[in-house]
Amino acid sequence: MIKNIFSRLAPALVLAAASSLAHAQTPIKFILDWRFEGPSALFLAPVAKGYFKDAKLDVSIDAGNGSGGAVTRVAAGTYDMGFADLAALMEFHANNPDAPNKPVAVMMVYNNTPASVMALKKSGIKTPADLNGKKLGAPVFDAGRRAFPIFQKANGIGTVQWTAMDPPLRETMLARGDVDAITGFTFTSLLNLEARGVKAEDVVVLPYPEHGVKLYGNAIIASPKLIKENPAAVKAFLQAFTKGARDVIVKPDAAIDYVKERDGIINVALEQRRLRLAIDTVVNSPDARSEGFGRIVGPRLSLMASQVSDAFGTKTRVNPDAVWDGSFLPSTAELNILPAKK
Repeated sequence: MIKNIFSRLAPALVLAAASSLAHAQTPIKFILDWRFEGPSALFLAPVAKGYFKDAKLDVSIDAGNGSGGAVTRVAAGTYDMGFADLAALMEFHANNPDAPNKPVAVMMVYNNTPASVMALKKSGIKTPADLNGKKLGAPVFDAGRRAFPIFQKANGIGTVQWTAMDPPLRETMLARGDVDAITGFTFTSLLNLEARGVKAEDVVVLPYPEHGVKLYGNAIIASPKLIKENPAAVKAFLQAFTKGARDVIVKPDAAIDYVKERDGIINVALEQRRLRLAIDTVVNSPDARSEGFGRIVGPRLSLMASQVSDAFGTKTRVNPDAVWDGSFLPSTAELNILPAKK
């Protein structure tokens, strides 16, 4: 009797176990480089649209407080993947050569650094050369400030004076005239200046990529542990992300709804502009269309590694081969998501 019951239950148990395995989702903890603002829609869209879920991934996304923090948290194992400035990743590698869990960049999202120098027109600053002897302001960890020696060398700029401040004060100090210029991500600082009453036409923007600095910007990074133990999950993440990014690029304004779900007090119109500016300047840039979305070019990566080593004064030289692994990228057809410039 008992034997017959088990014989009847066994197939059902096997089917239940198989069904459970089929629907099992790999958890991925992901950290952004910054708060939930317009550009974070690139990551929130594939969550909201179920693209990660369809790829059998259970992805949770948290806001960050800077690229350096994102790198160290992935390195510590607190997060499996993250979004961080490639220069910050390079710096971590070169300053921590013996770290057991150095994250690796697996997809380029911001093909160009969003960093720029910004000044008010009334300051008389029109070109990089006009920065000679001027007072510049930025948080000490700001990507543009850290990379300024590269910008400085490329444009023959002499000595400048730096003033440090917390991020919320950067644009305020420029608007008040406490500093002559600031460094920051264009799509962050320009809109923050407008929010402080400064008109866009009264701001001089000197983007690094347009003044001889071809640094890569932010990339998706992954922990070596995840890469080793579940490479399929890394590949699935990038495929789902690419699908979501394509949707966001096509309809950026609508994608801000996903950001508002995570931060209900955002200014929707402002974040729509921020996202469009990010897409136009660093995601769908001429370099990105030339190299291909998500990809890097070896010689450019090697040059950046050398520049970061010098500008950041790292303990060891950056090894470009150690910071990048493009083997998990989707196919060329899947990566073909950038529309031609109108």
